[in-house]
Amino acid sequence: MAKTNNQNLSLFSLTWPIFIEILLHMLMGNADTLMLSQYSDHSVAAVGVSNQILSVIIVMFGFVAAGASILVAQNLGAKQNLKAGKISVTSISLNLWFSLALSIVLYLFSKPILGLMDLPTELMDDASSYMNIVGGFIFVQALIMTVSAILRSYGYTKDTMFVTIGMNIINVVGNFFVIFGPFGFPVLGVEGVAYSTMISRFIGFVVLIFILIKRSNHSLPFSNFFSFKKEDVKDLLGIGVPSAGEQLSYNTSQMAITYFIAQLGTVAITTKVYVQNIMMFILLFSIAIGQGSQILIGHMIGAGDIEGAYKRCLKSLQIAIVISTLAAIVVYFSRDFLLGIFTDDTTIIEKGALVLLVTIILEPGRAFNLVVINCLRAAGDVKFPVYIGILSMWGVSVTFAWFFGIFLGLGLVGIWIGFIADEWLRGILMLKRWKSRNWIRKAYVKKEVME
Repeated sequence: MAKTNNQNLSLFSLTWPIFIEILLHMLMGNADTLMLSQYSDHSVAAVGVSNQILSVIIVMFGFVAAGASILVAQNLGAKQNLKAGKISVTSISLNLWFSLALSIVLYLFSKPILGLMDLPTELMDDASSYMNIVGGFIFVQALIMTVSAILRSYGYTKDTMFVTIGMNIINVVGNFFVIFGPFGFPVLGVEGVAYSTMISRFIGFVVLIFILIKRSNHSLPFSNFFSFKKEDVKDLLGIGVPSAGEQLSYNTSQMAITYFIAQLGTVAITTKVYVQNIMMFILLFSIAIGQGSQILIGHMIGAGDIEGAYKRCLKSLQIAIVISTLAAIVVYFSRDFLLGIFTDDTTIIEKGALVLLVTIILEPGRAFNLVVINCLRAAGDVKFPVYIGILSMWGVSVTFAWFFGIFLGLGLVGIWIGFIADEWLRGILMLKRWKSRNWIRKAYVKKEVME
């Protein structure tokens, strides 16, 4: 692979393809929600709860991809290209075997798992059907995440973007056939949407593998697929497990909060699904900036450019805060149109509009976490965000959500108050950690370039 010098990369050149890719991933989920909303609001709620569980599972195998992205970037910055290639192959192999095991568990125990969410009875059949199909093939998503992370660390963010475009097209076309039944095609509802999602992901993975082989000029050491080097696995887990731990804590805390919302009824669940689908379009700016900054800072840390890495993070954070705040304001003033795309239920629209107003306060706080945590992770400082995250997500977000949302009876607005307190507290603490520069000596690649 040719792109190994961070001087050839810029935040913009890395971020805009990541932005488009994440946008398209979101559109894929939104396509399911939007098209299913024409079929049944209950189907939307069922798929929404299923995806809440699947997002936790994805994090469980996302730790390998997270570790790979940072180690590959740092090794490339240090010009240790062979080492970067070996780590790439090891990460693909590790994630395949682990995610296959998780896929089997999801397929065999879908109903018991969904039962833990206190799901309304009328949603169980659709939710379990979706879980069996998408969850049973979730290992494909694990491989997509791993190969995409490797390509992005090498600087090939456009490749993953184009593959995501193709996956989106296949998914939407598939949804159209199984939901609306043109030309006499059978209407399959939730089950059909699940098949469409699975097929589009499988095709996307096959294409990504071919691209990876081509971009590596057939030089990646695939002979290492069945033989792991202890040091590489240790480093992958050393970065990946704590990194995934922070995200896993977030997703499981969201499941706990979804349990609270389920007690408010199907209307509340559906409103949450619609609002969070809209909010994801605000989030994607900060997510893209955070991921682009992570790649750049990983290269800078590997090359020993500490001051450049420090300034890069702060500048990226400023950009993310401004953009996410403006995006939240625009979304609020477009609330009737955006919510009206999904539903004509006036109760859902009214509840959703109020939640979107509160989101204007929430989003700048999230920008802190999405950018600074990625920067800390890129520098090798992966444990601090996990410790603070677990304490804040459960001690603040879940606790406040229950207190304001359920105990005081504020409903979804009370739930969002918990989100706001959590994101702002963690964000301020993450920024303080970055400014302390305690991350300087935590790089994984430093013998040749950091001493």
